[in-house]
Amino acid sequence: MLILLPPSESKWNRPRGRPADPDTWSFPALGPTRRAVADALAAVSARSEATTVLGVSEALRPEVDRNLLLESLPATPAAQVYTGVLYDALDLASMDAAARRRANRWLVVVSALHGAVRPTDRITAYRLAMGVDLPGVGALAPLWRSALDAPLTEAAGNGVVVDCRSAAYAAAWRPGPEVAPRWVQVRVPGASHHAKHTRGLVARQLCVSGVAARSVPAVADTLAGAFEVELHEPARRAAPWVLDVQAP
Repeated sequence: MLILLPPSESKWNRPRGRPADPDTWSFPALGPTRRAVADALAAVSARSEATTVLGVSEALRPEVDRNLLLESLPATPAAQVYTGVLYDALDLASMDAAARRRANRWLVVVSALHGAVRPTDRITAYRLAMGVDLPGVGALAPLWRSALDAPLTEAAGNGVVVDCRSAAYAAAWRPGPEVAPRWVQVRVPGASHHAKHTRGLVARQLCVSGVAARSVPAVADTLAGAFEVELHEPARRAAPWVLDVQAP
């Protein structure tokens, strides 16, 4: 199983320790694209108009300035770097050892800077969103789309792809024909805060349950004991299944 998550805008970083080593991260084939994006981000972040280019307020200038130091700042496991509503609901730290092992295998965070990382990959807090058109490399979603296709297709294997990403990050990779029949998007009605919280609970439930579902209906069955679910078949060829989920 592959559970795709968006990153969070809010990020935490430990105050001391060794810097990140990109050679140790998951999906090493992404290395050249990661380097190109990191170099472009550093160049933009040094400019006076960096906050405008990156689409953030001037109040976030200190976070943008951190982009200039990513090679030297302490690294932190991605599971701790990403914080906020979804990750609070996921609550990896409270899982038992078996559930955490499954989470480390199944969860993948799609990132504007790194492409894709697993919870144990040691990264550094950064400021960059997928919707940015980054001078030097261009629009990030189409850039990552081609780079992510082979690694994520391989990571999916014969299992189900449970897609908990927001729209901006979903644009960075769509499963191809061989994976699409096993691809399901989790849809949550209501406000963004509620949707993030519920998607975090869904990812947690799948990891805690330990059921490595081999079909989309089996995923729906796994979640039905904890949520109100309604599964919709793909609207067209190569489109995802859609799973409407509401927390009781």
